[in-house]
Formats: sequence, C-alpha cells, structure tokens
Amino acid sequence: MISNERRLRFVYPRFSRHADVHPELREHVPCNEYFGGPSLGIAYVAAMTPPEWTIEFRDDRVDDVGLDDPPDVVGISCFTPSGKRAMELADAFRARGSKVVMGGIFPTMRPDECAAHCDAVVEGEAELLWPRVLSDAAESRLAPRYRATENIDPAKLPLPRVDLYVSRENDRYCPDDYPVQLSRGCMLKCSACAIPGVLGRSLRPLPVEHGLAQIEQLERHGKLACLTEDTSFFPGSAQQRAFGELLDRIAERGTKMSISYVGISMPLVLAQSPAFFARLRRAGVSMFYLVGGFDPITRGAFTGTDPKSRQRAIDALRRCMDEGVEPYTSFLVGNDDDDEGTFDRMLEVADAVKLKKAEFAIRTPYPGTPDFTMMRESGRLLHEDWSRYNDANVVFQPTKMSPARLERGYVELWRDFYRSRRSLAAESHRERTIQF
Repeated sequence: MISNERRLRFVYPRFSRHADVHPELREHVPCNEYFGGPSLGIAYVAAMTPPEWTIEFRDDRVDDVGLDDPPDVVGISCFTPSGKRAMELADAFRARGSKVVMGGIFPTMRPDECAAHCDAVVEGEAELLWPRVLSDAAESRLAPRYRATENIDPAKLPLPRVDLYVSRENDRYCPDDYPVQLSRGCMLKCSACAIPGVLGRSLRPLPVEHGLAQIEQLERHGKLACLTEDTSFFPGSAQQRAFGELLDRIAERGTKMSISYVGISMPLVLAQSPAFFARLRRAGVSMFYLVGGFDPITRGAFTGTDPKSRQRAIDALRRCMDEGVEPYTSFLVGNDDDDEGTFDRMLEVADAVKLKKAEFAIRTPYPGTPDFTMMRESGRLLHEDWSRYNDANVVFQPTKMSPARLERGYVELWRDFYRSRRSLAAESHRERTIQF
C-alpha cells in the first residue's frame, strides 16, 4: 500500500551575532548571551499546513538540519543575516532531491537572488499562499514565485505552532523567550525598516484574544514571551487600545504576564500617560527593550549639536526608571550625524542615569529599506555579503569617520560600558542575560 503522507521540514538558518563576530566581547561583558526563539513566520505557516503533511523543524543554530535524510519539501524562512546560509542550505537540500521553498523578509526583498537557489520563493505574507504551495509541490508543479496579493485577516490567523520549537528543547537548545505577535504591518516610513514592504503599509492589530492565547500557550510550556513591536504604543491608535485591553485582561487573571520584555522607543516612552504605565506594571511588565538610533531623539542626542534631544533621551530613560520599568537600552552607532565623539557621549548619558544594562549595534542598511536604496545609489555600500549585515559589522562608508574607526568605537562601547558593571555577573540568569 502506497502512503500519501509527505514530509515537510522547516529550517531556521543560523546567523552570527555580536560575540560571534567579536569574541573579545565575551571578556568585556559580564553577562549571559541571549538566545532567542526562532521567528514566528515558520510557526504561523506550520499552523496552515494540511494534515497529510508530516511536519519537522530544525534550528540550524544548534541542530543537524538533516541533509542525510532529505524530506519531500524543505521550507526555509530567513532574514538578511541568515540569508547567505539559507541559500547554501537550499542548494544542499536540492542537490539531495528535496524541493525547497524560501520565504521571509530576505526572500521577499531579494526574490531574484533567492530564486537561483530554490524551487519557489514566497513573497510577502505566506499564510494564504501556503496550502497552494504544498498542493503544487505534491503535484510536482511548483511555480517559481508565489506573491501575496492580499494580507490575511488577523481575525482568521490560527495560533502559531510554537510547540514545534519547544518540543526540540534540550540542554543545548533552550531559548530565553519566544516572540508573540500583536500586530502586522506599519504605516510609518522609517528609513531603516523593511516591515511595510513585507507585511503591508497599514497597521493591522491582531485580536486581543489571539494575543492572550499566544501568551497563555507559552505559559503552559513554562516559557517567557517577548513583545518586540513598538507599534503597540502608538498614542491613540487602535493598536494601543488593543494592547491596553490585553494588559488589563492579564491583570484581571491575578497572575502577572510571563514576559521578558516589551519593545519601545524613546519618543513613545515620553508619549505614554502615567495611567498606561500603571497598566503595564499591573500586567507584570518589568523591562523595556528600548531601541535607539531610528527615532529623532536618539538620532540627535549623541551628535554634540542637539542638547534638546540629549535631554529628552535622559528624560526618557529616567521616566522608565521612575515608572518601575527597567530600560534595557540598545544604542545604535553610525548614523550620518554621528562623529568620533558619539561614543563618549553615549557613555556619558548612560552613566548620568545609572543605566544598568545596554547593548550596542552598528547601523546596518538592510535590503528593502530606504537606507539600503540610498546607500546603494550613492555608492556607500562596501559589499553585499549578507552574513555580515548583522549589526556587528560596518558594511557602508560612514560620513564622519572611517569604517575601521566606527567598528573600533562600537567594540570599545561594549568594553567601557561594562567595565564599571562587573557586578552583573552575580545577578540571576534572567537579570544578567543580554543580546550580544
């Protein structure tokens, strides 16, 4: 009897982070290296997979991806830092007879490049396309491209299959948290962001019940959630109202949210009311991932020419502390107004507010962003080795310093910030875990 069962393997390709590129950071930083869960793209698409397919998952960061046991179809989801590795894996699986489908941010932004390495590229949101992709694969008629012409109604999204990730945990594979998605798309036109080009130019809140169910799903597995989308804080928006309702629903349970952090920016910190901060605290939010370098405050605060922005940065950091939410802050270096004094100015602000933990990143013009287009057209890109587009390498020509000076200043920021914070080594695992 011939079985109709088919094997589908999702692969999350590995990529290099800060300490992989600069091993000396492990000496400078008295903290644990954060290990985050895979992106939700695979988990959502897995939830749309028809039952006749047997689903497997491999995380290339720690797993053997199984080249010696090729399945019928391999689905590879990647972003820019893992794009090069993703194309290498696609070539290897195809050489062994598997059909390979690539999707995610990088294939959506670089479809022609990826198409040379796989059988099909999915551009944009994949959920509505995925059943057709697998049907075509089963019938040996995969199209080279599948483009999302409409986005899925958030109310119709199934819960992501995070069980695929959690079920593989062991001593070597145990992410510190897993992402939770509360919205899709964005109406803003930030120069460094590719989200509008992938998920649409309108902000689509997911139902509150869906967000709560994602968090509760992780809680049942004993896992922490991370909420990375600062769109939840847009003042007066439908997304902020939905996020507030979610916080209230969590608080009503009488147990605090199992959450590691919530993403936000300095302008949005200053825009929140005391009442909204109170809702955050009641739900158990105790840490922000405060991302800088993309907003007007942090683009001006460290230039030495904008004292108003510097003071607003200090005000935002102190506001977090006064409201009882720790601002774990990500400083970005390499914007066009940054000069060789920027590094010291960042440290001065961090010390002025007695900032406990921080990370440092190099501006990176990712494909699909206005930054990338501008730098490519002006000849400022140094190369297109995607494995080095990861916030830890200088891949462009800065305006006010050399690439070597920017990279050296970035490493010295890590060293000098943590030189006076060696006591973090004695903190609990969660308290001393950062992204580096």
